[in-house]
Amino acid sequence: MNIKEKGTALVEFALVAVMFFTILFSIIEFGYLFWGNLSMQHAVREGARFAAVAGFDPTQPDPIQERCDRVVQYTEDNSMGFYARVSPVVTFKTVDAAGNVVNIGSGCGAAQQIVVTHIDCTLPLITPFTQLLAVLGTSTFTDGNYHFSVSAAMRNEAFK
Repeated sequence: MNIKEKGTALVEFALVAVMFFTILFSIIEFGYLFWGNLSMQHAVREGARFAAVAGFDPTQPDPIQERCDRVVQYTEDNSMGFYARVSPVVTFKTVDAAGNVVNIGSGCGAAQQIVVTHIDCTLPLITPFTQLLAVLGTSTFTDGNYHFSVSAAMRNEAFK
């Protein structure tokens, strides 16, 4: 081996290793983020479905709020553990048959109204390579977190 070639394998390994580990950890991170997004989409869909078929108990002191709380709990139960990780901000919007947004006091809607369940999520990144992208200023990964929203809309069934 020539004296000038000494150490070239180490340099080549260093260059290839950086690219390899960047790709490897990016695949892991994006898989995790995609799984979190799909899990929350599934959970909000199940929550909206529950809101559409679950009536409210008029014997409760605040039946509208109690119904919305049950919808949020059902959404959390169906999130495969991501609900606690994503710092959720849950909002309900009710739309009547004509497509008009009904006042906010209606909570999860009345019979035959469309209830839209919307959750804004913030999922923390897990690998330092993707956190580096956050430092570089990509809009999706601000402050070391992945920000996304999930929504589902269902028409309420007639309540008994």
